Amino acid sequence: MNARKLRSAAHLVAAFALFGFGMAGAPGARAQTSGQEAESYTVTDADRAAVVNAKVATPHAMPIRSTEDGQVRAVPGTTLHRNAASASALVAPTAPTLRYPADLTYQGGTPLQSTEHHAIYLLPNGHCRISECWGNPEGFLADLSRSDFIHITDQYVGASANNRYPVGRHAFLGFTPPFNFSTNSHPLTDADMVAAVHAVASKTGNTGHGHLYHVFLPKGTDECFDNTYSVCYSPDNGATFYFCAYHGYADFSDIGHVLYTVEPYQNVPGCDEPPGTPNGQLIDSTNNVLSHETFEAITDPDLDAWWNNGGNLTEGGSEIGDECAWIGTYGGKVYWNPGYFSVGEKTYAAQFEYDNAQHACALAP
Repeated sequence: MNARKLRSAAHLVAAFALFGFGMAGAPGARAQTSGQEAESYTVTDADRAAVVNAKVATPHAMPIRSTEDGQVRAVPGTTLHRNAASASALVAPTAPTLRYPADLTYQGGTPLQSTEHHAIYLLPNGHCRISECWGNPEGFLADLSRSDFIHITDQYVGASANNRYPVGRHAFLGFTPPFNFSTNSHPLTDADMVAAVHAVASKTGNTGHGHLYHVFLPKGTDECFDNTYSVCYSPDNGATFYFCAYHGYADFSDIGHVLYTVEPYQNVPGCDEPPGTPNGQLIDSTNNVLSHETFEAITDPDLDAWWNNGGNLTEGGSEIGDECAWIGTYGGKVYWNPGYFSVGEKTYAAQFEYDNAQHACALAP
């Protein structure tokens, strides 16, 4: 699942001529956690030019799981970790038992001892209430930073302080839909995501390992790795539907190194959690995939730090979240199989993460 290399972004530019970023205003879309008013940004020609001249890492993707047998779908051109366990029946959504894939191996890169999360919300026609479109991802990230769960990363990053991954800024980018296969319009591409990140990072100055951007896409928006439109998040087109989300980085000539994740709409077959989780399918499906990418971006931000180099997995290359992305059947359908962790009185449903110290997937160190 990781072709760990840089590529030129010049051949990736896809829908820029159509990508109507920059609609001002987002009534009712204020982020729930940071207390800031909406910050609206526009993708400019300068942002597009910056992408063409950038070096962009081949992303590390979280693959979809089959809704029939629960097996993950191989992402073309990458090394695939096949699930540590096959689908098992769930009478009700419950935390899976401990499982023991294989320890992660340090590859020499630099993990994130601390970083600040920044959310970028893509708003169709300038409007999409966060609570209705994604739930409360910033609230989840803030609680995750205060949780015991996040301290699984201590052993990999060499730090143990509390709340070292706080929530920072949030930004809104309006665009004119559709971008999906079902309407015969081109999906967005990773180059579009990188341009969106550049639009925000170049204005705020928040770059380097101290900042991690999460780009959230609304329901009905497809997104592909490049303009061949063959490896995509595309629930409306099964032939190209390969991933739920991914993380990567870009090196820009003007603002330097930027880390980011791409978070499409998760409450769809192939990426969702089962009914009955504490916060409902929309919120917990969003949070589950977001936590997967967050843990991986922290422990392997530049795709050269912590990942499995073989072990007893079918194939190596798996990061901290891949080894514990289990599935289960509920009501005759296949879903991601979450565990549960609490911060104060709030309970979340999210997958386990791999803990080398316990030699197992866990929800706390």
